[in-house]
Amino acid sequence: MSYQNKHFIQNLQVVIAVFLLLGACKKSTMSDVRLAEFDPTPYVIDFQNNSLANPNLPLDNPLTIAKVELGRRLFYDRALSLDNSISCATCHRQENAFSDPRPVSRGVGGAMGDRNSMAIVNMAYNTNGFFWDGRQTLLRHQAIDPIMNPVEMKETIDRVINKLNINPINKIFFLRAFGETEITEQQIGFALEAFMLTLVSDDSKFDRYLAGKVQLSDSELRGFNLFKQEYNEFFPDDSGGDCFHCHGSNNFQVNVYRNNGLDFENEFEDLGRENVTKNANNRAQFKAPTLRNIAVSGPYMHDGRFQTLEQVIDHYNNGVKLSSTLDGALQASQGTGLQLNSQEKADIINFLHSLTDHQFLNNPKFSDPFRP
Repeated sequence: MSYQNKHFIQNLQVVIAVFLLLGACKKSTMSDVRLAEFDPTPYVIDFQNNSLANPNLPLDNPLTIAKVELGRRLFYDRALSLDNSISCATCHRQENAFSDPRPVSRGVGGAMGDRNSMAIVNMAYNTNGFFWDGRQTLLRHQAIDPIMNPVEMKETIDRVINKLNINPINKIFFLRAFGETEITEQQIGFALEAFMLTLVSDDSKFDRYLAGKVQLSDSELRGFNLFKQEYNEFFPDDSGGDCFHCHGSNNFQVNVYRNNGLDFENEFEDLGRENVTKNANNRAQFKAPTLRNIAVSGPYMHDGRFQTLEQVIDHYNNGVKLSSTLDGALQASQGTGLQLNSQEKADIINFLHSLTDHQFLNNPKFSDPFRP
């Protein structure tokens, strides 16, 4: 079945159910809630190519159409914040691969955070925690964390539940998703987790190249080869970008925490992974994120210090700073830098642009359900 047909059928089921329960013109009431029924219809993830392996989805939170649609509504619902001013989508915008184009995100009342909001892409392939420092091990807990964070949504779960309970339509969506009208923290986490697990990106130009559907340009192909080529101190003509150590696999992510040389030892303002493990060996280490859709998910690094991919490449080429926990692969190039010339840097950037998945960025199944 084509993507368009799958999308039409899944959304049609939701629309029919809601209209039957609410009527096209009348206001929702508690009697409508009593007519709602639990809907365990499985949700099938749309894989466009064969570039990604089947993900290991949580057995205790199976994906259903009703649960995913509830999660989508919650993701865009500003009631999850203290003053109803921001939602999850405020800092995770679809057109930016569900990341934030600001260096660091702003919370309720304009409160400024200290880290850039990571892109929400292919979350099922994260196997070593969430957030830049990995402080949450389950996606459902990552989803709840910003609600209670004082510089983000600054709300309590109890108040969120009370606000959601005010509107009977929310009870309908929870009943269809979980079989009961009582709204709980666990259900909110499960629904948000379910929606985010469906945010799968596998239809970039590079994915279609792997599937034999298109060809990469000469520059993109050279960039791909440089991306996966080792650094070579003694033979600059054979030296590559050495990118695959942190961004390998078909998801361009190897689920590691690394100090990538942003600061010298006495300059660290954020201890990164050490804040979680309390181990000095993890000082200034941060999660190496996926590079899928990287061209639209800037600014870059945990603090959003680099605005462009050119700045990122220049950092790795000759701007890495030495410290005691600097990643070993980066230590190897400390004396000479990566020795990439201007054409090679441009080729790598062109390859990175081939990882942009325009269908993902415009998929109506991931968009704001409250928008007219």
